[in-house]
Amino acid sequence: MGIPPESVALLQAEQIDLYVTTVPKSTFFALGLVVIAALMLFSAFFSSSEIALFSLASHRIETLAETGATGADTLKELRDDPHRLLITILVGNNIVNIAMSSIATGVFALYLTQGQAVAVATFGITAIVLLFGESAPKSYAVENTESWSLRVARPLKVAEYVLYPLIVVFDYLTRIVNKVTGGRSAIETSYVTREEIRDIIETGEREGVIEEDEREMFQRVFRFNNTIAKEVMTPRLDMTAVPVDASAAEAIETCIQSGHARLPVYEGSLDNVVGVVHIRDLVRDLDYGEDEELDLEQVIEPTLHVPESKNVDDLLREMRHNRMPLVVVIDEFGTTEGLLTMEDLTEEIVGEILEGEEDEPIEFVDDTTAIVRGEVNIEDVNERLGIELPEGQEFETIAGFIFNRAGRLVEKGETVAFDDVEIRVESVEDTRIMKARVTRSEEYERSSEQTPSEE
Repeated sequence: MGIPPESVALLQAEQIDLYVTTVPKSTFFALGLVVIAALMLFSAFFSSSEIALFSLASHRIETLAETGATGADTLKELRDDPHRLLITILVGNNIVNIAMSSIATGVFALYLTQGQAVAVATFGITAIVLLFGESAPKSYAVENTESWSLRVARPLKVAEYVLYPLIVVFDYLTRIVNKVTGGRSAIETSYVTREEIRDIIETGEREGVIEEDEREMFQRVFRFNNTIAKEVMTPRLDMTAVPVDASAAEAIETCIQSGHARLPVYEGSLDNVVGVVHIRDLVRDLDYGEDEELDLEQVIEPTLHVPESKNVDDLLREMRHNRMPLVVVIDEFGTTEGLLTMEDLTEEIVGEILEGEEDEPIEFVDDTTAIVRGEVNIEDVNERLGIELPEGQEFETIAGFIFNRAGRLVEKGETVAFDDVEIRVESVEDTRIMKARVTRSEEYERSSEQTPSEE
């Protein structure tokens, strides 16, 4: 006759109770603390891995893989599927943290009531995890992103194999949830914004990694894409051109007097520019050509006529493609507004290229005052002087700003003011403002100093 199942269960329970009572509580407590400490290390590992791997730039991973750094291939394999990588880290981290909380509850229950054990385990483990499982490891990972990423790549790959069933399930479920909620399944984007790059450049200058002139060049590159032809062209009043019926000698003399190697050629008026001549062709054909009387039309090169609203980034590509170093800028009515050269576009990136005795576009008199040429763009004035003059659709230059504020033609010595910034007209030729003196007042200086603290 066999032993009833109830008797067997009762006998096993008595054996377990006997074993528990023979082992001191302190042993269970110590063992529990050891397990919690081990789980805390795993929590720190997963937390630091997340911040390190997702902070490392993709181009650095490619470079590390190309140089054969230890762990770089595994690192690249993990980052090639960022969604799977994040699921691996989240699953591992949550299993570890939940296990810590459960074990801590059981350990504290040896000496406390059930409610007390739950409360102590909840708040105690939360505090410990925040300090040693999140804050400290992530701070270390931020400071040692590259080296730590290489170090944890292979252990993370092992964790991916161990947790593979759970990872596959949660990977599938999260993708379904993303589709239902309209969220994106991609964890990271493959690009950074222009604002982020600008912040990096400014931070680099503050830290001394980037020089001031390098920062200015980077900023010009970003502005270049949003600049139109009208903002950088040489205006019509400053154009030097020759009529199509001029002689080669007259064209050469005009080139020499103006200091330009190329000149636009017009028929009738500047509103009908038919092409461009180069002094090289004029001299060569005049001195070595077969014709004693060189006809200017024989050496005219074609040119482009572009609208004043054309983006200079697109225009630069078009000029390079067509091998045209000079284009004519026209308005919506076909009237010639000015001309634009490769040098004008280059200056937008590298800064003003001065020739001979040409004056600086912005020349500082002291820390708060500068002499500014009338054709200088408002944006450049604001950047160099640290002020905020408004930029309107009807004007782009400091001269245009003065005319807009005055509402009429101005004379030498007249002043206009805006937000404690005083602008005095220094030089006028005919109706054009050639130079202006821009001064930041003491009130402007004080308000600028107070702004950061007020914010």
